[in-house]
Amino acid sequence: MSPRMPRLPVFALLALALAGWSCAAEAPAAKVSPASGPRLEQITVRDADGLRTIAGEVLVEAVDGGVLLKRADERYDLVQPTAIVAREPLAGELGADTPRELGQRIIAELPPGFDVHITKHYVVCFNTSRDYAKWCAALFERLHDAFGNFWRKAGLEVVDPAQPLVVVIFADRAAYEAHAAGDLGAAADRVVGYYNLLSNRVTTFDLTGTDGLPRPGGSPLGGAAAQVMASPAAAGLVSTLVHEATHQMAFNCGMHRRLAPVPLWLSEGIATYFETPELDSDRGWRGIGAINRPRLDHFLATHRPGDIAAILASDDRFRSPDAPLDAYAVAWSLTRHLVATRKRAFVDYVRLQAAKQPLADDSPEERLRDFERAFGVSPTEIEADVVKAMARLASRPAR
Repeated sequence: MSPRMPRLPVFALLALALAGWSCAAEAPAAKVSPASGPRLEQITVRDADGLRTIAGEVLVEAVDGGVLLKRADERYDLVQPTAIVAREPLAGELGADTPRELGQRIIAELPPGFDVHITKHYVVCFNTSRDYAKWCAALFERLHDAFGNFWRKAGLEVVDPAQPLVVVIFADRAAYEAHAAGDLGAAADRVVGYYNLLSNRVTTFDLTGTDGLPRPGGSPLGGAAAQVMASPAAAGLVSTLVHEATHQMAFNCGMHRRLAPVPLWLSEGIATYFETPELDSDRGWRGIGAINRPRLDHFLATHRPGDIAAILASDDRFRSPDAPLDAYAVAWSLTRHLVATRKRAFVDYVRLQAAKQPLADDSPEERLRDFERAFGVSPTEIEADVVKAMARLASRPAR
């Protein structure tokens, strides 16, 4: 998220959209994953375009017959029971696309003019310059490796994503907003990049050429990379890309489970923990856990007693149109403090959240109980520690 541009919490927007499904289905059944292997089905559905057939692994089946289906490319389909025409089991395994096939299939869904850049862990679909796509892909690859190394050293088992991670980069903001409106509705013009829990993709646009950023040339970015990183808008460019790519990594490496009740303070806290750019390098990003000055300054300027208890118990403040950035700042401050002082307990808490089932729901009481059991302190006690720690950080140079 750019520290200069308000960004709505996309998880909150998607959670609101999904709430109607889980409520209509009353209580989702336990995850369908028998010991003999995943349950694969082919489902024929009727929608506005007529009949279509989708195949995948049944993750959840609600009591009214609604189905959460995972496709071979890791996309999720929420299938309403009224749309289902026929269902039949599938034997064997789902055939996965090669990275090239995956990229070609995705660009067939996008406006004309898109191309594909493939790296070890990513498929980047773009209609901007290839140099910009390559620079972004290199940034994502550095994040991928650093993310895995950081959490493995912390004692958390993370795995490489089962399929290449997909990133879609539009050449300009107008085309991006037209596409993003399908996911975000009216909020598309306030979000410069987002990770979608259903499609499992990061979508953004070429942020060079905006806010005074020069458009790059050369390969990759050539000499213009230094110009890009020297721009006042560079921090927003890098933090947006890294923030959303961190969400994507966390939901594909076993750290979080998609559509499970992962507290937004945790998912956003981790994303803001990783997002701090390295502005003195044309590589853009290297560090993890560096002092995130925009978040720190915002926390110290806006914090009120009870803020931490509020985000621990509920995601409402992230959904609020009034001051979502306040919640982000609290999430970063709490995460920064817990990782610095209680890393083992933090990892245990992450494991606990990773075990939650898709489309389940936790009450405020359950959320607070999970936190207090993991960390051995009440929200009030940890808040006093966080405020003191952030005040100390404010007196230190960023690193």
